[in-house]
Amino acid sequence: MAGEWGPAEQWRAALPQHAVLSRLRERAPATAARPPLIRNLLFGLDGDLLLWDGEGSALHAIGLRRLGGPDSAGLSRYQTLICINPPLFEVYQTLLSPTQHHVALIGTKGLMVLELPKRWGKNSEFEGGKSTVNCSTIPIAERFFTSSTSLTLKHAAWYPCETLEPHVVLLTSDNTIRFYSLKVPHTPIKVITLSDTEEETLTIKKGRAYTASLGETAVAFDFGPLVPVPKNILGQRGSEEVLAYPLYILYENGETFLTYISLLQSTGNLGKLLGPLPMHPAAEDNYGYDACAVLCLPCIPNILVIATESGMLYHCVVLDGEEDEEQSERSWDPRSDLIPSLYVFECVELELALKLASGDEEEPLESDFSCPIKLHRDPKCPSRYHCTHEAGVHSVGLTWINKLHKFLGSDEEDKDSLQELGAEQKCFVEHILCTKPLPCRQPAPIRGFWIVSDILGPTMICITNTYECITRPLLSTVHPASPPLLCTREDKDVAVSPLRILAESQHSFEKHIRSILQRSSANPLLLKSADKDAAPPPEECLQLLSRATQVFREEYILKQDLAKEEIQQRVKLLWGQKKKQLEDLNYCREERKSLREMAERLADKYEEAKEKQEDIMNRMKKVLRSFHSQLPVLSDSEKDMKKELQTIHDQLQHLSNAIRQVKMKKEYQQKKMEKGTSPRKPSITLSAYQSKCIQTVLKEEGEHIREMVKQINDIRSHVNF
Repeated sequence: MAGEWGPAEQWRAALPQHAVLSRLRERAPATAARPPLIRNLLFGLDGDLLLWDGEGSALHAIGLRRLGGPDSAGLSRYQTLICINPPLFEVYQTLLSPTQHHVALIGTKGLMVLELPKRWGKNSEFEGGKSTVNCSTIPIAERFFTSSTSLTLKHAAWYPCETLEPHVVLLTSDNTIRFYSLKVPHTPIKVITLSDTEEETLTIKKGRAYTASLGETAVAFDFGPLVPVPKNILGQRGSEEVLAYPLYILYENGETFLTYISLLQSTGNLGKLLGPLPMHPAAEDNYGYDACAVLCLPCIPNILVIATESGMLYHCVVLDGEEDEEQSERSWDPRSDLIPSLYVFECVELELALKLASGDEEEPLESDFSCPIKLHRDPKCPSRYHCTHEAGVHSVGLTWINKLHKFLGSDEEDKDSLQELGAEQKCFVEHILCTKPLPCRQPAPIRGFWIVSDILGPTMICITNTYECITRPLLSTVHPASPPLLCTREDKDVAVSPLRILAESQHSFEKHIRSILQRSSANPLLLKSADKDAAPPPEECLQLLSRATQVFREEYILKQDLAKEEIQQRVKLLWGQKKKQLEDLNYCREERKSLREMAERLADKYEEAKEKQEDIMNRMKKVLRSFHSQLPVLSDSEKDMKKELQTIHDQLQHLSNAIRQVKMKKEYQQKKMEKGTSPRKPSITLSAYQSKCIQTVLKEEGEHIREMVKQINDIRSHVNF
């Protein structure tokens, strides 16, 4: 069976049996404590998968290209990248730099950058394929974290520019964002303070400020794509365009702030904190008080995804503010500028833990389970992103982004694009993996998550808390396309028919069936418990089975039955239309037959009428001829004809005289030639010039005679006519 698979299927099937995962699986404890942060210790680099080993303080590199082949040595071959100066804190996240030369080892009490070694050799392995490679590390703000024991690192990211030297951006619990360069790792090159200093000095026990207790502290941030900074934010009237990265900062109370960052320039108000950005439509709870993550999708206008610990996702479109908003805001805040606004396009609630039915009522139990959510971009599909949390993995695809771009790029009076945007279906949410299928089970957090998007085939890789590897192929679109109907099959040899044109219309039956079959939920992949002895209660197993059965019934069977009824009704209508069309076709055939017979009769009548008309015309000609011949006076045309004939007769007499003279000259010349045949040599000799002149004269006379003969022949033929 493996021989029939492609290379992508082969390495997907072989990766879970790799020696690194087997060794880590054996060493992993049966029950692990709940981590304070979401782990993500996995990343990929040029066909290699790198997994962080916390106990060994090393990275294990697995070559995906060597998996799945006929040689089984690839399952046991890997490289270990050992830190020369290992981190003293527990690493919760590994983050690859934009230049792909450094890896950030992120923990709550510090951050360390590991420099990846060079690659060379046949398989482009680290240092030519050594099994163990030493790597240098750079601690970031080590003195700062050591001296501040109560300070914790909340979020970290790389500065997104690939042309500059690598810079690390840190968000700490003191509500401050700091930018560090790898050349100067202990001193920040830029600091953004997100709260007033006086408020932060009034701390309560355990170093927690009043703003933190009210949720007015930043919890996450994300960079947007490079854009020109608006002139009103720069505060200068120059015509030069300044490019910067928008930095969106999310607070725990759901507020979002914005600042534009450029490490190359520092002109005007660049780097000024703007916000909070107004959200429309407004909500009393400000769309939740437990925000935990923010993600900016790589598109313009920017689309922000704000996640809360309760499982709510808000898709917000960032658009420029209006003048009315500016005036109303300035009435109470003199520092406010014309800042962008967040327009909440839709809200999505994720099913963190499976909602199981209880008893005979078949009503799902309300679960109070909540956990932080981490958002991941999809490098294969810009309109899709993924969510990882303690209870599993979700995939969310925004199907309305193209319609939004079409609407924003159209004219103000274009209502069609607005209607298409309003009628567009909501986002596509897929529950891929569930690690907490039963309420009695403790959640099994995801230890690693990565998207392979190169030639190996787009694949989602998940490493669970017990080092079980789960792979799933991905599509380049948001959701898979349904199989085409018969009316939409492409056939180049067949001409375009009205049925195909109807199927391609905006409101076609095919789109109607697809909308019916569109699923809103699915059964995720369930992860079994690592504890084999602890069996779940039968009631919860029954609830889980009932839930899966209900999903299959509602999302598959019922929708297929509904689609079947629609198709049957459509077939019934089409049969009636076909019957009516066949009757019309028979009637048209009979009409065509009668029209053909009538055409034949009309053609015969036409021929008879044409012959009679010709006979009448000939009789009329004869009558007119006899009538003109009996007239006593010549007509004008007959007089002209008479004159022309008289002229021709005179010309003939003149030409006959000329012919008679020519014949006499010819006879005279022949007699002279006969007399000149004697052997007596003439005494007269002609020069060359005289001979030439005589030849010319004779030639002209011959041509003249030829023309006269031609005229005589023409006159004869004319007279004979």
